[in-house]
Amino acid sequence: MNKREEFIKEEGTDFPGKTYVEELLKPVFNDQRDFLFESMFDIHRAHVIMLNEQQIIKHDEAKVMLEGLNKVAKTDISTISYDPQFEDLFFMMEAKIGEEIGEDLAGKIHIGRSRNDMGVAMYRLALRRHLLQLLKNIYHLSEALLEQSEKHTETYITGYTHTQPAQPTTLGHYFLAIYDVVQRDLKRLWSAYDTVNQSPLGAAALTTTGFPISRSRTCELLGFDKVIENSYDSIGGADYLLETATALMTCMVNTGRWIQDFLLHVTREFGSFNVADPYVQISSIMPQKRNPVSIEHSRSIASSATGDALAAINMIHNTPFGDIVDTEDDLQPHLYRAFTNANRVMKLMYAVIATLKVNKDHTKKMARKSCTTITELADTLVREYNVSFRKAHSISSYISKKSILAQKELYEWEIEEINTMIREFVDVSLNEKEWKKIISPEYFVDIRSILGGPSPKEVKRMIGERKQTLETNLQEYKKTVEKLTSKKKNLEEYSL
Repeated sequence: MNKREEFIKEEGTDFPGKTYVEELLKPVFNDQRDFLFESMFDIHRAHVIMLNEQQIIKHDEAKVMLEGLNKVAKTDISTISYDPQFEDLFFMMEAKIGEEIGEDLAGKIHIGRSRNDMGVAMYRLALRRHLLQLLKNIYHLSEALLEQSEKHTETYITGYTHTQPAQPTTLGHYFLAIYDVVQRDLKRLWSAYDTVNQSPLGAAALTTTGFPISRSRTCELLGFDKVIENSYDSIGGADYLLETATALMTCMVNTGRWIQDFLLHVTREFGSFNVADPYVQISSIMPQKRNPVSIEHSRSIASSATGDALAAINMIHNTPFGDIVDTEDDLQPHLYRAFTNANRVMKLMYAVIATLKVNKDHTKKMARKSCTTITELADTLVREYNVSFRKAHSISSYISKKSILAQKELYEWEIEEINTMIREFVDVSLNEKEWKKIISPEYFVDIRSILGGPSPKEVKRMIGERKQTLETNLQEYKKTVEKLTSKKKNLEEYSL
């Protein structure tokens, strides 16, 4: 017997072959069991209720169907494993339901629908749960960011551009900037939720059905916001996956950027942040080390989530517009993993931020260095002495270069030395009071009180507005969750 013959003997000559089972059917079955089991039975219940109300099946039949469904739905999924006599979880559960209520009644549950519309509905319900869980964790993070912003409206830090010291600002201003990005991430995820939370049920394979079903009723029972009207779109459209993936990916990329900042701030060289003890590890041989592994892992996990979301997008690219496996069983786990990792990131960074300690004296000291307030010298010359901005900028640049060459900070110059350098350009002399303001991070920040500036008063105004908006958004989130919880409870407890 040659190799080919040995392979065929081992594989078998009927569907499914051994390799197909091991490399496809088993992994797909396990994913369906772990992620879609609950959604499958919710859809079964809603469909039976609708069939009964539309008088497509008899009242007594519907009663037995629901009782059987509820019994099988209590199956411990850890006891379920792939069985080669069933193509997938759907057919296995149909058989188990048949064992409870008889094959004929079990078969009637499938009237007026297809695995196509049912499959898309299951994916949408699963993604809906994942989106709501991530939204919850991002709202928690948002609360921590606002709390820290409020605590640090007068904690002076160095702001950076191009990774170089730029101008003084406050930690409250900085945290609020992160908060605002996070709120836009929330907005994108809510938009994805709105697209996901639409019902494809009733589209059947592609063109609906000849049975007088009610698509709006199954939509209502399952807590979907609306029906995807065009049945071809219900099955063929994959933009709900794309929008979810892109919103998730954008969120993780944004998060990774400020996480990278945190890893710089916790270094001994920066010394701005101190991560609480529960979230650091010491070295196995260097006892002085306080390794910020919680932040390191968060950065890595965010990248992993981004990769899985991008994988989902790539799997959809250039696929036909219609029912196709590329958008189904192989793709969905990428999104589930992306959500799982995104939630891990949000929980870890909430813990870090909520317990973060800040070395205020050190950050204030650093904010005075590297000529970060030199912009105020140019502004003062323009504002108080009518010097053209370009010339004032040249003067400030000249003093900055002199400071670097002399290895001096601005506050180390005497006022007479500064005036000597200024008079090389214009006939202007600053007084001691003006110079003290120019070298002061507090003054620099305070005077920048226009809309969105770092002035403590302006930051407090922004925080106040955002706290009100966040509270409103949290209430809307809670209403959404309560509505869906109520819908699910009603579905599970529905009786005839």
